[in-house]
Amino acid sequence: MASSTPTGNGAPPAPRPAALRRVVAASLIGTTIEWYDYFLYGSAAALVFGHVFFPKADPLTGTLLSFLTYAIGFAARPLGALVFGHYGDRIGRKKLLVLSLLLMGGATALIGCVPSYDSIGVAAPVILTFLRLVQGFALGGEWGGAVLLVSEHGDPKRRGFWASWPQGGAPAGNLLAVGVLDLMTFVQSDEQFLAWGWRVPFLLSAVLVMVGLWIRLAVDESPVFKEALARAEARKAEARRAEQEKAEREKAEQPPLLAVLRHHWREVLVAMGARMAENISYYVLTTFVLAYCVGHLKLDKQTALNAVLIASAVQFALIPLFGALSDRIGRKPVYLAGAAGVGVWAWAFFGLLDTRSFPLILLAITVGLVFHSAMYAPQAAFFSEMFATRMRYSGASIGAQFASVAAGAPAPLIATALLKDYGSSTPISVYVTIAAVITLVAVLCARETRGRDLADLEGQPREEKAPAGV
Repeated sequence: MASSTPTGNGAPPAPRPAALRRVVAASLIGTTIEWYDYFLYGSAAALVFGHVFFPKADPLTGTLLSFLTYAIGFAARPLGALVFGHYGDRIGRKKLLVLSLLLMGGATALIGCVPSYDSIGVAAPVILTFLRLVQGFALGGEWGGAVLLVSEHGDPKRRGFWASWPQGGAPAGNLLAVGVLDLMTFVQSDEQFLAWGWRVPFLLSAVLVMVGLWIRLAVDESPVFKEALARAEARKAEARRAEQEKAEREKAEQPPLLAVLRHHWREVLVAMGARMAENISYYVLTTFVLAYCVGHLKLDKQTALNAVLIASAVQFALIPLFGALSDRIGRKPVYLAGAAGVGVWAWAFFGLLDTRSFPLILLAITVGLVFHSAMYAPQAAFFSEMFATRMRYSGASIGAQFASVAAGAPAPLIATALLKDYGSSTPISVYVTIAAVITLVAVLCARETRGRDLADLEGQPREEKAPAGV
């Protein structure tokens, strides 16, 4: 394990390469499993849940109702961000990551056991919705902890690259979820898949969680967090000896949530705005596209699933490259390019889908995910570098997860409703473009964070600190 003994400048030394790779692997595998669970629900909502849990509605209305239960899970993500962020900043990142993995895996496996509407009536979608809320609560705490564990272990000069690896858990999890569903639809008839085959990928989550726990428990706590905690304890001891330092101690040790809202509210707003285009575009590109291809274009499930599968594999390979690029030219330029690209590509995206040609459908989704990767890859380092250590878990999680309620949660629902009301994809393209404009404005208002010292309690860039002795 990497040592957390401070160096001469007050920051912990960089971990050994083997230790850093172990941390990155644990974060990547853990986030992959959690995103597998989360995206599996979205894909099933697009393809299955309307038939199983809302059979009395017409197909498009059934899809709308399924996406509504999907969106409800996002409502629990800010609560998860608040709870996990608070305790993650108090007792450490690792313990909370283990808990989030257990909650997510347990809820997902239980979804595979929920009886259909035909078996228990309205209780079926009620149970389904409750388990989706548990998923959302768990994911709300997972993202911040996973990216911080890597960011705070990694080499500052390559933080964008290393911190982008947990971000790869999203396309990897989607790749795994879509791949398992694709396999089930390939080996089964539609009747078998709707009757019981869709449950297998959810039950598989129980096995994946055991693997994730075994790997995640083997890593050490973040050295930056341990150093910050040690400094906090030293301040407490000194404050007990010197009454005149009481006010400063109380400021430094106030609850992380209050500290974030008091000192970092601008950064929280920037993070929320930055996520609008990233979140909305992703769920349109990977979740709504399944409903659009199967329900609107009347293509078979395999065509849509295969396109998302291949495009997700391409995205997984691209994310570390965009993360490394952000280390060279900055977080903002890479992020801005992705947001602008998504806003423009939204107008070509549906035209390519409407050709019903698999190569063009694949092109549409893949290029969209390339632009999404340019936002998603630097996001981990970008958000981590905005906040001070003792409030970083809370700040990054709150900014990211509150935005998901307004962005990712209703995205497939809004897209489906627009398609139903207008019978055209044009309003959906307008919707994605508006999100892109919001993100462009938010990121332009942000300060470049590349090179920021994560060991600095005040969260200021190293070059802005006064020289020693001044």
